[in-house]
Amino acid sequence: MDDYSILVVEDNPDDQVLTMRALRNASRYNPIIMLEDGQEALDFLFGTETRERSEQVESIGVVLLDFKLPKVSGLEVLRRIRSSPKTDWIPVVMVTSSDEPQELREAYRLGANSFVTKQIDYSKFSEQMSLLARYWLTVNRVPVMGVTRSFQKGGDGE
Repeated sequence: MDDYSILVVEDNPDDQVLTMRALRNASRYNPIIMLEDGQEALDFLFGTETRERSEQVESIGVVLLDFKLPKVSGLEVLRRIRSSPKTDWIPVVMVTSSDEPQELREAYRLGANSFVTKQIDYSKFSEQMSLLARYWLTVNRVPVMGVTRSFQKGGDGE
């Protein structure tokens, strides 16, 4: 696996522990960043008036974003991620305990890359997190930020 990090935004302490355990089993070498609410996620991703955004943003391979968060909802965090050129490239997986069709539709409308309903059974949940980590960190490719590709004239399509 590349050295991408996994950003998890989850407010439930039990789900934090289970998610962390499952992701560690699936991706031992990828850093996992755990945040507890939507405002903390926005501060991490964009900074505040008194603090720069985290340098770790450039290494994010995927955000696992809980739908229902305190302070700022997961949908609002997703909206902000997609509306900024500093973060619009980051894959976002919405994770929820709910299975509401309107939540699914709204998440995709706002630009979610995936929508996952958390499994209640721990072994199924662990397998689900393992599949997510393997796909988003080994199969999927994200752009390397700060690198500009130049295309030579005369190539395909020119």
